[in-house]
Amino acid sequence: MTDRITVQVCADDPLSEAGVIALLRPRPEIRLYDGADDPAVTVVTADISDPAGYQLLRTAQHSGSSRLVLLVSRLLDHQLSLAAECGAAGIMWRASVDSDRLVRMIQTVATGDGHLPPDLQTRLLHLLGQLHGREQGLGIGRVAEREIDVLRLVAEGYDTPEIALKLSFSERTIKNVLHAFITRHHLRNRSHAVAFALRKGLI
Repeated sequence: MTDRITVQVCADDPLSEAGVIALLRPRPEIRLYDGADDPAVTVVTADISDPAGYQLLRTAQHSGSSRLVLLVSRLLDHQLSLAAECGAAGIMWRASVDSDRLVRMIQTVATGDGHLPPDLQTRLLHLLGQLHGREQGLGIGRVAEREIDVLRLVAEGYDTPEIALKLSFSERTIKNVLHAFITRHHLRNRSHAVAFALRKGLI
């Protein structure tokens, strides 16, 4: 049986927090955080256009090593950039949240992958492309061709199993390539790695 994923829920209002907890509590794949051990994933429900909501996301980012899932009703371009900078590995529209979708998102994020709705993927790539245009030409030394191939596919929205299939590597190899790149350049997560690679003109 697959280990249960310990999940912490944070929200900018009690009703939202209670609603997310109600979705997750019956699920056998999930164990709600009770303070006994560190959560693997933190689900944040917040309006980050509001200072209190943004601070909640920042607090979740710095409170431990768990990966972040952000549930939002709306997200302007600069807020999308802020969410990425805060380390949100997964973002989901509140209107689309149900128990099954939320658990799948948590499972994806817990394995080290990230997930954005297709419309946000397009917007994020556009924003990163603008950064690339402004900062093109900065050098960072040698980067392995395998790393570039993997990062390019991450930027296109593929998850680990899909990248492994496309490049004919094992999923473990793909994760190791990404981990090595992220560690070497002192990055936070895959989204940060893609942003970094675009800024440096690698992909």
